[in-house]
Amino acid sequence: MAFEDIKAELALLMQEMVNQPEDIRELEEQVRAKLIELRAQGLPLPADLVELERRLDADLDAEVEDDAPAAEI
Repeated sequence: MAFEDIKAELALLMQEMVNQPEDIRELEEQVRAKLIELRAQGLPLPADLVELERRLDADLDAEVEDDAPAAEI
């Protein structure tokens, strides 16, 4: 897939995140898949999307920690 096509798809996914926040997890996974596709093709990654990916990872890590059972004393 051409770089411009992937960028257009990413733009649509970003808009969907705004319009359909209830589907945010599915949309996050689709964004990650597109970034993986760009990396696999050796194409440059937009800096704002790299930052978004970093923030999504941080959010996911925080959720996992929140869901983890508390250690017993």
